[in-house]
Amino acid sequence: MHELQVTESILDIVVKHARENHASKILTIQLKIGALSDLENEWLQRYFDYLSKDTLAEGAKLNIERTPVRM
Repeated sequence: MHELQVTESILDIVVKHARENHASKILTIQLKIGALSDLENEWLQRYFDYLSKDTLAEGAKLNIERTPVRM
């Protein structure tokens, strides 16, 4: 359930930057998440949809790219 806290932080960051840049709507958010992360894409989007209601990001799609492991 830690996706909730992560998603809340993502929303805070994107809304802050959108306001600073006088954006009227956020349509898409590009995220890169490491392949070893246990964050679930589906739950990130679900929580985002819930948290973003009545914000600039309402209805925005999270485009999540998994980055490969490097050692």
